[in-house]
Amino acid sequence: MEYQVTLTEMLNARERRFAWQKRLLTQYQIPMVCFTMNIAGPIKKSPLIQKGFELGKRYLKEQLDSLHIQYVYYEEICESTGNEACYLINADPIFLKEITCSIEDSSEIGRLFDMDVLKPDGKKVDRFEVGLSPRRCLICGDPARECARSRAHTVEQLQAKTKEILMHAMEKENSDLAARLACKALLYEVCTTPKPGLVDREGNGSHKDMNIFTFMDSASTLWPYFQSCTQIGRRTADFPAKHTFLLLRSYGRKAEADMFSATKGINTHKGAIFSIGILCAALGRLPREQWGHPDIVLKECSAMTEGLVESDFSGLTKENAVTMGQKLYLNHGITGIRGQMEAGLPAVKDVGLPALKKGLSQGLDINRAGCGALLALITAAADTNMIARTSLAIWQETVSQVRDILAENPYPGTEILHQLDLEFIEKNLSPGGSADLLAVCYLLYFLETEV
Repeated sequence: MEYQVTLTEMLNARERRFAWQKRLLTQYQIPMVCFTMNIAGPIKKSPLIQKGFELGKRYLKEQLDSLHIQYVYYEEICESTGNEACYLINADPIFLKEITCSIEDSSEIGRLFDMDVLKPDGKKVDRFEVGLSPRRCLICGDPARECARSRAHTVEQLQAKTKEILMHAMEKENSDLAARLACKALLYEVCTTPKPGLVDREGNGSHKDMNIFTFMDSASTLWPYFQSCTQIGRRTADFPAKHTFLLLRSYGRKAEADMFSATKGINTHKGAIFSIGILCAALGRLPREQWGHPDIVLKECSAMTEGLVESDFSGLTKENAVTMGQKLYLNHGITGIRGQMEAGLPAVKDVGLPALKKGLSQGLDINRAGCGALLALITAAADTNMIARTSLAIWQETVSQVRDILAENPYPGTEILHQLDLEFIEKNLSPGGSADLLAVCYLLYFLETEV
């Protein structure tokens, strides 16, 4: 619940902060960074303001960590009068001011950060001491002190601009993170080695027109797409889930065009553009706090694609069925990735992701755990790519063979995987659909462990 503070409460908080700073400076005798939020109006604390404060703390920590600077002492106060954090740091105060000003000036939300640097005697380091001009007004860009003195803008205008800045910063932060982890998942998938029949660090598998660099070229073009998918999910979060999915399709076509341009016409990530694009949109629709819960994320994917199989395959006949996916659905009822997604990716949720996490919990590295997860996925979902390159019968025989291997050892060694790779190449098998699902497993695992 938001609480409106009075002028008296703010004055008392300021006096308390001065006393707090003086006590810590006297005790440690080293410079201090005091971080507060520059929030106009009587509401100084809310869930949105709290997220902005946490982001500012992270930016400061990342800067200090990158410079190998450690704080000696840290203390934080969170009251209705606002968030406050004090860092005692044994470093040159002028250098610290350069760091804090770079944070304040390098992004829009930095305009809401107030990172004072105090010398051991309590004197503030001013911006002019590091060659910078005074801070600018949120609204017009004029010197902030002049606007404040003349009351050039109403509290309501400042509050609206503050909310806009915070909302934009959170949206960018979330979409950047989702896109980064999505691309990371694609790179982890292609680097997992050895993968029978697939491109990896050791070879091209059953493919003659692509290698690991082709996949890297492709993955490097998809970051903006995954970011856009997350943003679409956020902006349509209050609409029915299927509405979000319908908006994705034009972006997916553009992403495919970007992929083909980067790979000179080679299909490396068409399946991942579909599946991981939907997953990123689901993340956008969900609060950040729920990103690390695969069941919730996959349930949202299911809701977005409800009725997809029926709508995409309705009216199919032997005469108008053109693609392999259409023919497999018409002749054998195989729904492929559409059916998987509409069902909430059960192959990932119930088989692939548990196999990945179990391997890691047993002390395996992520490469070997990923190889085991890939084989498990081959047995858990109909891989239309494998069927298209051979036949339904050969795919069924191969799935049975992989099940036998996993019964002996859920995480086979490289010798067995290399032998399986040779057999896949001989039969022209490539479990590309399973590889896409492995990338989804990686992404969900990163969301669990890094968010």
